[in-house]
Amino acid sequence: MVFVVLLGVLALVIFGCVCVVWAARGGPRWVRGVAAVTTGLGEVVRVLAKSSKGSNRSNSSSSDDGSD
Repeated sequence: MVFVVLLGVLALVIFGCVCVVWAARGGPRWVRGVAAVTTGLGEVVRVLAKSSKGSNRSNSSSSDDGSD
């Protein structure tokens, strides 16, 4: 059952990526809408991953030069 759900999520991600590329080439209105949703969700995931990565770091960084 979990495998089927993961396949469904993968299919949605691939469909979203295809819509982003198609919209960049001037696709129909619904494709641009799906591309906007896909891009927005990608930004949300990126921000969440960045904040999760930052919360796992320790606050004592005396030797940290600030570069990532």
